[in-house]
Amino acid sequence: MNTKLIWRIVAYILLLEILMMLPACWISLFEGETNVVHAYIVSILIIACVSCVILLLTRKAKRGRFYSREGLVTTGLTWIMMSALGCLPFVISGEIPNYVDALFEMVSGFTTTGSSILTNVEAMSKGLLWWRSFSHWIGGMGVLVFLMALVSLGGRDQGFTMHIMRAESPGPSSGKLVPRMKQSMKITYIMYLVLTVIDIICLLAGGMNWFDAFTIAFGTAGTGGFGIKVDSMGSYSPYLQNVTTVFMALFSVNFSIYYLLLLGKIKDVLKDQEFRLFWAIVFGSIFLICLNVRPMYQTWEETIRHSSFTVSTIISTTGYATTDFNLWPSFSKAILIFLMFCGACAGSTGGGIKQIRLLILWKSLRRNIHKFLHPSEVNKLGYNGKAIDEGVVTNVNAYLIAYVIIVILSVLIISLDGFSFESNFTAVMATFNNIGPGLDLVGPTGSFAAYSNLSKIVMTFDMLAGRLEIMPILVLFSKSTWKKAR
Repeated sequence: MNTKLIWRIVAYILLLEILMMLPACWISLFEGETNVVHAYIVSILIIACVSCVILLLTRKAKRGRFYSREGLVTTGLTWIMMSALGCLPFVISGEIPNYVDALFEMVSGFTTTGSSILTNVEAMSKGLLWWRSFSHWIGGMGVLVFLMALVSLGGRDQGFTMHIMRAESPGPSSGKLVPRMKQSMKITYIMYLVLTVIDIICLLAGGMNWFDAFTIAFGTAGTGGFGIKVDSMGSYSPYLQNVTTVFMALFSVNFSIYYLLLLGKIKDVLKDQEFRLFWAIVFGSIFLICLNVRPMYQTWEETIRHSSFTVSTIISTTGYATTDFNLWPSFSKAILIFLMFCGACAGSTGGGIKQIRLLILWKSLRRNIHKFLHPSEVNKLGYNGKAIDEGVVTNVNAYLIAYVIIVILSVLIISLDGFSFESNFTAVMATFNNIGPGLDLVGPTGSFAAYSNLSKIVMTFDMLAGRLEIMPILVLFSKSTWKKAR
């Protein structure tokens, strides 16, 4: 394995992290937050020293050999190192003195989860709130993909770029918008940036101040959901809540759909099976929840607004809230748990199992039932008029097995803390699916602060595994990954 090249890429990413930290430092300087400015300066110096040492030790790295294993290890290691060092401003400033808590918060940010250990977020300094929310935007599309779009660390070999993108991008497979992978990444990031800017403009047009507009848009674009107010989005106007509802849903759609729209291929968009399934689940869930929670609100407008926002925030795995859905009837909460499993579309910034996996699992189940009845027939699974490679079906099945095992083990471990099953199960679902809030103790008005350090470490692992689609993290910690080939 090309270990030196892997660490060299990690060093470049850490240098990029320093640049991304600077705006938050400037905001602290502008706000007169002297202690936080000091924390940022010390953190930047530490990260710079670590990066320089790694670059010095890997100066003779060979760029030729880089395969799938290297891509998976690079991705897993990069996200861990970014989080481990990116949380230093929280610790050094003293605003989150416990390193495990700070790591949990930072991983939650980068993985666009939005789960928090903070009980009074409004007490945090603006500079740290900015960094906390901006981490969502960084992690939304993936920082490695961003770096690959800017520079070519792997030479002319496109396999290098593809292995990185496959390891970091959500979904069963990574597709290309255009023949060249680097160009495809640039187009994706341009669309990501443009949608974010439009979201910010819409929020500013509704009277939101510039700081809130940027931080809320970062969380919406990355489908992260770190709120900067105790009640999340509850105190904002209906217009601002509706804008966020729409954009959370838009960022949950595969970005290739927007590219097809730009090309004028509307028929291809309407024929896309994942796109149709996603919106069917969204509107169906809103309809059912509206009927169920109608007695809890004074008007139909309020009922539809809160129902639509909550469905959008859960299925997009964003995690903002306008109402305490902990108080909703059991039927509505059951729908929300179902949406936690579903998640967004592949190729979006959302988490969860992904709609395309649900489609493949459903099609695979139907084929297996048909095969029992007609064992001699050979049926290929299809998606959007094309045959699905059997390797993809196998990978989806393997993903589901790993998913179930991780959920079971995680729930068992955090249950040692003695909280209710509803709290523990939804805490794991919220972190593993990168959603943010769960139910009961970890509901929209609660936090994860009460859990032990062990439980927080388990859920930190879950957030990383969920964001990176499990395999990069499992490969990183597998003994066979580090064995030398004979």
